[in-house]
Amino acid sequence: MTAAVVIGASAGAVQALSDILPRLPAEFPLPILVVVHVPSAPSGLTQLFSAKCAVAVVEPDDKEQIRPGTVYFAPPGYHLLVEPDASISLSSDEPVLFSRPSIDVLFESAADAFGAELLGIVLTGANEDGSRGALAIEAAGGQILVEDPATAYAAAMPTAALARCATARTLSLDAIADHLLGLVER
Repeated sequence: MTAAVVIGASAGAVQALSDILPRLPAEFPLPILVVVHVPSAPSGLTQLFSAKCAVAVVEPDDKEQIRPGTVYFAPPGYHLLVEPDASISLSSDEPVLFSRPSIDVLFESAADAFGAELLGIVLTGANEDGSRGALAIEAAGGQILVEDPATAYAAAMPTAALARCATARTLSLDAIADHLLGLVER
């Protein structure tokens, strides 16, 4: 049973997410927390995806309670963390792998909060952020999906996640969207 979804992406993120998030129905039951490496504020991701998606798309506030059926984009310049009570925490701690927000920080905190009920998705990107966090999700019993590096805009991030996680499944963007839609039907 999946309780939450976390997604990490960097170079090529907008196109990859555009192939996945707009396919979700308004009644999609799970929260989705997303970190995209964005160089500066404002990112414009919330506005862009609000216009494309049937699900609610927001940039969260610190201590906000996570709601089902909502996509949360990490605000530029802040790490996005999940607290044990399923609330959101924003942090301006040091960048990780030159990134704030960091995919690893989100994935590791979400793995602690949701354990085996977490689905982590690593998409296109030009560094290895997300691979350590994917390993934390795997260690907690959660599931990892990775965009096929052969078709990713930037293969480094999915390749690093696959190298670290023995149980990760490699899928196309369409197959990742289909997997998420399958969660609704279960």
